[in-house]
Amino acid sequence: MIFYQMMIDGGPVMWVILACSIVAMFVFLEKWFHFHREQVNVGELVTGLINVLKRDGIVEAISLCDNTPGPVARVLMSAILAYEKGDEDIRQAIEDAALTEVPRLERRLNLLATVAYIAPLLGLLGTVLGMMGAFQKIHTKAGIYLSAADLSGDINMALITTAAGLCVAIPCYVAYNYLVSRVQSFALEIEKASSEIIYFFKHRQPERKSENAERQQN
Repeated sequence: MIFYQMMIDGGPVMWVILACSIVAMFVFLEKWFHFHREQVNVGELVTGLINVLKRDGIVEAISLCDNTPGPVARVLMSAILAYEKGDEDIRQAIEDAALTEVPRLERRLNLLATVAYIAPLLGLLGTVLGMMGAFQKIHTKAGIYLSAADLSGDINMALITTAAGLCVAIPCYVAYNYLVSRVQSFALEIEKASSEIIYFFKHRQPERKSENAERQQN
């Protein structure tokens, strides 16, 4: 009841701020659950892949990546596929896959940043509209007795919208920075895992070539 009364007292701007807060909450929860599902132990994944690849278990390594959620596993699978095809530039395959995965992690974060930016502006708009209404009443009743009750509604509107804008903007800004830090963490994990798999392939390729040469001679 108190919330509904505040929405009424705040005027039409309050409904816009409420809509922005709902969008921000949806984006944050969706990204939080998404990141939670994509989080894996990258160290164990890379170690398992290297152990499998040492036995030339390409199919098993691809299956392991396919059954592991997260951008790191998908990027590593691109590297393994490139290695299986005999591509010389495995790093390029990794970079191409990362260019797909990182934007996917960043998707909709711009909405959260936009809400964090415009919510205080919407509160300021409500403040301006409230003060305009108050001064309009003063101008209309010029020379006539004007009580505090006549201005309280407009001043209340100005204060409510300002507070509402800040109450939405501050959590949104914190949530945005948190999600950006998670994206950076994923990007760092991709970089570390890619470096390890490239290092392995770099030292594995000469061994693979020598093994193929021996098989041809036999």
